[in-house]
Amino acid sequence: MNKHIILSDFYKSIFNCKVYKIALDAGCTCPNRDGTKAFGGCIFCSQNGSGDFVPNKILPIKEQVLEAIEKVQKKAKGRSGNNDVKYIAYFQNFTNTYGDYDDLEKKYKESLSCKDVKGLAIATRPDCINTEILNKIKCISEEYFVQIELGLQSSNDKTGILINRQYTTAEYDYAVKLIKEVCPKVHLVTHVILGLPSETENDMLETIRHIDIINRRYLANNDLYGIKITNLYVLKNTKLETLYLQNKYNPLEKEEYYSLLKKCLSVLSNNTVIHRITGDPPKKSIVAPLWCTDKKRVLNEINKFLK
Repeated sequence: MNKHIILSDFYKSIFNCKVYKIALDAGCTCPNRDGTKAFGGCIFCSQNGSGDFVPNKILPIKEQVLEAIEKVQKKAKGRSGNNDVKYIAYFQNFTNTYGDYDDLEKKYKESLSCKDVKGLAIATRPDCINTEILNKIKCISEEYFVQIELGLQSSNDKTGILINRQYTTAEYDYAVKLIKEVCPKVHLVTHVILGLPSETENDMLETIRHIDIINRRYLANNDLYGIKITNLYVLKNTKLETLYLQNKYNPLEKEEYYSLLKKCLSVLSNNTVIHRITGDPPKKSIVAPLWCTDKKRVLNEINKFLK
């Protein structure tokens, strides 16, 4: 098994303390939701645009930050070693480089003005990356830690069409190149989903290989890139739920996912930062598979399996 970097260790090397990401809502949408490219979004995406754990979106950014920090502190209360804690403001749901760029910049900076918030994470799509928004992010990255998270899910463009992604793998490749050219200090993270409809094991491994090749091509000598890997789960009121109820889609079994994950990690180059190795679906809206709702147990089982 290749030697990879665990996310908590990566953050600790930068901030020298425990770091939590707090989910925020910038009020964005997506070009394949608002009709620019399509309607309805990706077939697996919830009505919250993957931001199922963000605070109340009607709140201003600073109030969202305070609310999120309070929740983290309550959850971490009583744990040893949590006296010195910092936070990364995570603009999570929908596409957080899609909108008025001045307004987005203002929201990024507003989150960073809050006490103990020392970094910024921006979830977005490859087709919503351009020099105008990157120049604004570059200025922030000169002073703060910044990571950009690109949703690729699969390098197979046939799968991209099937899931209504509405961008190509070539657009992902170009986005990686542009980000590293304009914002060399930004930590780049790519999202991958295992178990997408019609995908074979080879399709999934090819996605991991593609991400590794493209990121290594544009990294500086000592730079690192990150990856998030999750299993596909079915949420209520999604197009994927319709396929599942019609017996046109079956999610991965737990053992299948563990085996695929092990193979994917073995493909990645050394010193890749592993940001996620399992899904974290909201229990109130998940349809299947139910095994992934017990995150703590799944993580323990994955660690044992990998060892």
